[in-house]
Amino acid sequence: MDPITIVTALLPVAQDGIRAVINKFTKGAGAKPATTAEAIMLMKAETERLRAVSDMDRPTGQVSVWVNNVRSMMRPAATVLILLAYFYTLVFDTEASIAMNATNLAASVVFYLFGDRTVMYMRGSDNA
Repeated sequence: MDPITIVTALLPVAQDGIRAVINKFTKGAGAKPATTAEAIMLMKAETERLRAVSDMDRPTGQVSVWVNNVRSMMRPAATVLILLAYFYTLVFDTEASIAMNATNLAASVVFYLFGDRTVMYMRGSDNA
């Protein structure tokens, strides 16, 4: 496997490790609101952010429904195509460079599919 692929796969784990070291030295204080008004402002901002993220996948009057459907199917279709290309390189004899590229793309797809759950499991989170 390519070293860049390995580094990108381990990057979230490294981020969690750095975050744990910082929390150890700061006693987990982090950035906390000083007043109730600041806490309410942060909650409102988070609500607005979540609303904006959910509105991104909702079709509006300017975009046709079929265009929105095609756009929302791009990631799953790309995932299937990349995995099929990878399995093709496993079954049939292909050039080493093509096989390496297919392997790296497949590794990124597998991390896209399962990486978040893996990181949550490694954290010991109850959300997994």
